[in-house]
Amino acid sequence: MKKIEAIIQPFKLDEVKTALLGIGVDGMTISEVRGHGRQKGHTEVYRGAEYKVDLIPKVKLEIIVIDARVAQIVQALTDAARSGKIGDGKIFVSSIENAIRIRNGDSGESAL
Repeated sequence: MKKIEAIIQPFKLDEVKTALLGIGVDGMTISEVRGHGRQKGHTEVYRGAEYKVDLIPKVKLEIIVIDARVAQIVQALTDAARSGKIGDGKIFVSSIENAIRIRNGDSGESAL
């Protein structure tokens, strides 16, 4: 099993969810997060005062899948989240040792 974490632009969330639902991804966890990468934020002017915004709002998706689906899901995420501009985000894939469904005690891939 693998955990796919994607940090994306908030305005791309609907496109990404539609793409994932289109390939049969049922479950995902979505969180609003803040951070920055290489762009290190930006400056804005509010009521005549300039200030630095160094923690940019992003959306984090977490999906646990069987190994065989990773490439397809990563491709769908990449295609849907890409705008071609700096700050599009990142995708991380890591191994999951076990998963347990609390309701009935199923474990491993059957818990997904």
